[in-house]
Amino acid sequence: MGLDEVVTLPRLVAGLGFRRATPPAEIVALLRRALREAGLAPERLAAIATAADRAGEPAIREAAAAFGFIPTGVDAAVLMAVDARVVTRSSRIEASRGVGSVAEAAALACAGPAARLLLPRITSAGATCALAMFEDRPSVDSIAS
Repeated sequence: MGLDEVVTLPRLVAGLGFRRATPPAEIVALLRRALREAGLAPERLAAIATAADRAGEPAIREAAAAFGFIPTGVDAAVLMAVDARVVTRSSRIEASRGVGSVAEAAALACAGPAARLLLPRITSAGATCALAMFEDRPSVDSIAS
């Protein structure tokens, strides 16, 4: 790699699923655990994503704010479109949401078509979290400019 080449670090998207009664502190603790398990600092997060119908819930908004984010809501159709890339399957979530894991689907969908799952779904009593990674790759035109 030459000195004139642009280097960008892969960035992370945390996908979250949660029950309505889950306290924000539990979601924050689960996300911190996910980052520890992946060996990554919270500063690497680029977004926190969840199902669109849950993105406005106070618990997820407060948990995301602890990391400096507003949660990104992902529409059900978009979650279902990435379901083939989800590795964890919950029959209960599949029956109610049409995807094997809301956390994994939200992370992958928000991170984009070239994203890969870095940490499959982990769970707490009332929440799930997964991490997906994507890379910012500038186009050749933007490097030459």
